[in-house]
Amino acid sequence: MFDAAMIETILLTLELAAVTTVVLLVIGVPLAWWLARSKAWGKEIVAVIVSLPIVLPPTVLGFYLLIAMGPHSPFTALIGQTLPFTFAGLVVGSTLYSLPFVVNPIRNAFEAMGERHWEAAATLRAGPLDAFFNVALPLASPGILTGAILGFAHTMGEFGVVLMIGGSIPGETKVLSIAIFEFVETLEWGKAHVLAGAMLVLSFAVILAMRLIETRFKSDLS
Repeated sequence: MFDAAMIETILLTLELAAVTTVVLLVIGVPLAWWLARSKAWGKEIVAVIVSLPIVLPPTVLGFYLLIAMGPHSPFTALIGQTLPFTFAGLVVGSTLYSLPFVVNPIRNAFEAMGERHWEAAATLRAGPLDAFFNVALPLASPGILTGAILGFAHTMGEFGVVLMIGGSIPGETKVLSIAIFEFVETLEWGKAHVLAGAMLVLSFAVILAMRLIETRFKSDLS
């Protein structure tokens, strides 16, 4: 059912999703915390920028990333190498495109905590870092888990950004969505069905996991 090339594509997609999810959590958790707690006047502008990929066509984002990471850009001069059509470039593009799907549920989880937990932590003389790691993160764990699941699944299913900045290099940038597209183009319906079916099962599992997390969270609060 799966030949060597398809297995390579699946493993590369899983690797991209896993690496991107880790990067998203490292960036997304503190960003979501800042958006939830900050009183800065410009925080909603930042929130809008973070959420742009939800409505922005992936090809538009991919086009600007292609320019930003091109050979003549300041970013390329800073890091000393070009990122388009590399695995690292896919990680950058996937991180930006999936950022709102991780940040928004985590921000909602932080905002839902209210102030009483912080007041209780303050009475116990907990410092800001202690309160964050021992109070905020455990209480927001359902939102963090939801964000991680969404980020992982969204990265696996991304097509437009990947196509624009990664192309289809076997073992380097050819992920599942690209492979399905190419199988359809070459009328290899059987292989397209196999990979599309796998993505369908994954999508169902993601939605089911999110529902179970929400149900568990509500039962813990009741």
